[in-house]
Amino acid sequence: GACAPMGNFDPLGFAAKGVPLDDIRRYREAEVMHARVAMMATVGYVVGEVASPVVWSGAVAGPANDQLAQIPTPVFSALCIFIGICETYRARRGWVEPSPDDLFQLRLTYYPGDLGFDPLDLKPRSSTDFAEMQTKELNNGRLAMIAVAGMCAQEQVTHETLGATLTKLLSSA
Repeated sequence: GACAPMGNFDPLGFAAKGVPLDDIRRYREAEVMHARVAMMATVGYVVGEVASPVVWSGAVAGPANDQLAQIPTPVFSALCIFIGICETYRARRGWVEPSPDDLFQLRLTYYPGDLGFDPLDLKPRSSTDFAEMQTKELNNGRLAMIAVAGMCAQEQVTHETLGATLTKLLSSA
């Protein structure tokens, strides 16, 4: 995760000397998973606002922040079940079964973020190419985490869709 221009930017000391490797692996797992969710959320904000009038025939509308509450209950329930299945798969694949003495441990054979799901065969075979792709994924994910936080905050403040806010900004410029 250390890359230009920031280098080894770690002001909170998550990867400082003396931090156990298991902790660093767990932090990386959390970062990769949050990055992937943020990348999907970033696309979801834009696509949700553009496509909702077509997909839902106008029943779901407005800022993306408000759309989840408008989705029909059966669809929302199916979404929750799907997320639960995905999280259960990830937990069973990557995490050691919890016990009173052993909580929050990744399996030694598990590489953080590698769920073994690659239907398009995009995962590079060489370790150099894999490290490069992983760095790109982390950087895009970090940007997406900031972007989705910004989109969410913007909609909370303006109570308007991203498109409406962008149109206002461009027309006043």
